[in-house]
Amino acid sequence: MQDLVSHFSISSEILLKLGLAALLSLIIGLERELKKKPVGLKTSLVISTFSCLLTYISIESAYMTEPRDGVNITMDPLRLAAQIVSGIGFLGAGVILRKGNDSITGLTTAAMIWGAGGIGIAVGAGFYIEAAISVLIVIIGIEVLPPFLNKIGPKRLRMKEIYLKVLVSEYTSIEDLMDYLSDQQFHIENMRVRDIPLADQRVKHEIELRLSVLPKKDTLSLYRSIHSLEYIDRIEIEILT
Repeated sequence: MQDLVSHFSISSEILLKLGLAALLSLIIGLERELKKKPVGLKTSLVISTFSCLLTYISIESAYMTEPRDGVNITMDPLRLAAQIVSGIGFLGAGVILRKGNDSITGLTTAAMIWGAGGIGIAVGAGFYIEAAISVLIVIIGIEVLPPFLNKIGPKRLRMKEIYLKVLVSEYTSIEDLMDYLSDQQFHIENMRVRDIPLADQRVKHEIELRLSVLPKKDTLSLYRSIHSLEYIDRIEIEILT
């Protein structure tokens, strides 16, 4: 009877831990899902739940192993959990992407994957309040602080990054474009120019720019204003941040 009560107590404990780990991971997964990121509800739930399970198994196995005569058995209760942290790294690497415009995306999502594993480990080890507080801090840091800093933070933090690629026919048009961007208070972070040979021996010039500017116009308005310049043959624009 005592063994049955003990087994029921252990089962209730692991169910509580798995349920709490899944619930907290859903908060992180929902935040990624709402932003249409690669890692959403299902991925976060799977990572956190199984991390919790492996942590629980690692701890319980260390304390349940019975001593044997003549054999010195030493086990680290969190040895398996330590491998979770490094093992999750390959999932994080899979969501970090480098785009054609040299911008890097997916770093926050990769950190969220790692964090979901951390939640599972914390809950599996019995640190319920600490896990909940960590999730709260992360959500506040991601959802509340950036909009706040975008409004009253330093000028550099409030700037948007823009990727711009244009095609012009004349070499002198490059200088005209630079003057226009300067007048519009665009800051040029990076610039690349290359020649585009045409079949009739003419050469056009392609300019790729990474710009930063205070948010004054939306993408469509910015597209119209640059496209209206008479020396612009083709334009491609993307708001990076």
